[in-house]
Amino acid sequence: MKVSEMKDAVFDGRSMGYVPPKKLRISPRLKLHRKSAKNIDPITYEVIRHSLWHVNEEHGATIQRLSGSPVAMYALDLNPSILTEDGEFVYFGPYMQYMSGVTDTQVKWVLEYRSDNPGIRDGDMFLANDPWVGAAHQQDVMLICPVFWKGELFCWVTNCLHQYDLGGITPSSFCGSAENAFEEGICIPPVKIIENNEIRRDIEELYLRSSRKPEAVALDFRAQLAGNITARDRVLALIKRYGSEVVKGVMRRILDNGERAFLDKLKRLPDGVWRERSYVECCRPGDRRTHQVMLTLRKKGNRLIFENEGTAPQDGAMNATYSGWRGAIMVAFNQLLCWDQYFSIGGALRHVEFDPTPGTFNCANFPASVSTAPIQAMEISLYPAYNVLSKMIHADPEMRKDIMCIGGTSQWPATIFRGTDQWGEPFGYILVDPIGGAIGAFATGDGISTGGQSRTPICKLPNVEHTEQTFPLLFLYRKELVDSGGAGRYRGGLSAESCFIAHHTDVITQDTLSSGNAIPTSLGMMGGYPATTNVYKFKRGTDILERLAARDMPADIADVKGEAITLQLRQENIQQEPRDVYAVIWSAAGGFGDPFDRDPDQVLQDVIESRSVSIASAREIYGVVITSDGLVDAAATRLLRSGRREANRKHDGNVARLRGDVVAQLTDSLDIRREKSGVRTGCARCAADLGPVRGNYKDACVRRESDVSTANPNIGDYRRYIDDRPVFRQFFCPGCGALIENEVAREDDPVLHDIELHLK
Repeated sequence: MKVSEMKDAVFDGRSMGYVPPKKLRISPRLKLHRKSAKNIDPITYEVIRHSLWHVNEEHGATIQRLSGSPVAMYALDLNPSILTEDGEFVYFGPYMQYMSGVTDTQVKWVLEYRSDNPGIRDGDMFLANDPWVGAAHQQDVMLICPVFWKGELFCWVTNCLHQYDLGGITPSSFCGSAENAFEEGICIPPVKIIENNEIRRDIEELYLRSSRKPEAVALDFRAQLAGNITARDRVLALIKRYGSEVVKGVMRRILDNGERAFLDKLKRLPDGVWRERSYVECCRPGDRRTHQVMLTLRKKGNRLIFENEGTAPQDGAMNATYSGWRGAIMVAFNQLLCWDQYFSIGGALRHVEFDPTPGTFNCANFPASVSTAPIQAMEISLYPAYNVLSKMIHADPEMRKDIMCIGGTSQWPATIFRGTDQWGEPFGYILVDPIGGAIGAFATGDGISTGGQSRTPICKLPNVEHTEQTFPLLFLYRKELVDSGGAGRYRGGLSAESCFIAHHTDVITQDTLSSGNAIPTSLGMMGGYPATTNVYKFKRGTDILERLAARDMPADIADVKGEAITLQLRQENIQQEPRDVYAVIWSAAGGFGDPFDRDPDQVLQDVIESRSVSIASAREIYGVVITSDGLVDAAATRLLRSGRREANRKHDGNVARLRGDVVAQLTDSLDIRREKSGVRTGCARCAADLGPVRGNYKDACVRRESDVSTANPNIGDYRRYIDDRPVFRQFFCPGCGALIENEVAREDDPVLHDIELHLK
């Protein structure tokens, strides 16, 4: 049952995730500041609006400067927010987006469950990391600060920062073998840790007691505290200068303008249903199953509804909670539909419903294991949202320009390491390099190689020297990977490979924690191909030390001699000694459109100039013939492409053609035409009839099915990790043989009905 169907259930953050009611139950003892000015001149509005945005920027920068941790400085695994007195978003910060996506649920929970006892007062702050109340996972700790003006709660400033370690059975608190939350880091519902502007030592000591790195966590807490104080002071300075009603009026107008802009966009889009399917591999050590993920987007008039019905049940250590699933989807929603509102999403959220099925692994009930949520269940919830939203907005020619395919690191190949560092001190952390990700192809151009993760707009790929300075590692190379990006008319960005050895330490203990190693999760769109999978490479007892002594630096792990070891997806306590070489490849970004539509000269540039596509892939996937002297053979290319399309069209029987007017463009290859018999879907190239618009156009296509490794040359043998056979399905126009769409699925799964428009 979905949340909307569970009329008698209590969603209070205890057994099931907290779902804020439409009207919050707030103690009458807490006075809220409601008055706002209606008539604000445009200059004052813009000055205050930009000032509020800069409050968030300064807030985040303060945390970075005071923390000094690699989490804050290099991974930028933090985000501040500003919310109204009753918990509507005014602004996100530009850092890790899903962190803000869970903020409003935490603030609303505090209003409902802390306004009476112990009360919310000026000078208070609340510490929280309970995933069922609103955190992504236990390591993402939020500090929530009410801002008061003359005895009334004016607004909230908050921040969230990932912590080194908060307990659990695995150092770093990414507990890949945990079976429940009791085996993970401490879970803290919002608790008052700052009272009357002073740290409550009893609460802080309780908080720090759970950590293996209490000094680092204490420093991060003070950085968060300083960030909130800075933001609170800046908001109060605005109030003193312009007046409380004017500042509140600007906040209200920001929300109302965002709502109006969002509704204007929805008016231009048809009603319908859009679906995407993906999979998670390995929910606990030894698990060889695949776990289905479904995302459904419904548009009904001026409302959007997100659902996860069909997603596998909660299991093992792969889960996320309601707020984690919701916060993940909000990242793509913000970037594709609210980008023009400068990270202000609150107004648009007034018209969005999140209606998941509790008990599924991305809406798990307590006490499921959720410590790995951001790198598994939340990412596999976020990235399909780019596809369903992009397919929805494709119907509008102007909004089509905002389409973006799934990006890189759509499942994080975690390398969790620990031991004794080069100074003899204990350490534990996660390799941050996969944050380099890749940006998916656009409807107007190629994606961006190692362009970061779209969920964190200003992320940085860590400097190798900084990582080596902080941890006992020596990098052998870091390089972009040829053919890793999904093929298409516009190519997905490439991902990269990092390779390192233990340095100035006897041994490093490693854990793996990954999915997307057998089945690609960075799917293409509208004929675009998927990107490469994640890959772990490990060689034991190599000749690397002799090579380094001889100043012979390897360019690839294949160059060193040693015993190749296949690491599993949740393997623990791997011992890496100085002679052992470890390489990690993260997934790249999906492509857009039929690769046969890519300009042959552009493919030549991909091969010769940017070295992003191999000669073999140019021929096999793009249908481009490149001669031995590095030129495009135009005649051979035309012959190859036309021959392939001829082979893929329907050869038995006639193919009906549509004659009616085109009323919309469903995808890059599909038109909607109004016929006498009703509204129908047709090939955009040859007008072949592909059935009624509410039906599944794929049923009328010529279907080809092959091993998933044909989708990208870097995809390896799935049997290393899973038992289910994944396949690459392609759907071709029966009339002209043009590629309409691709999908990746388990062999026995039904064809996905990805687009269903409700046109009359």
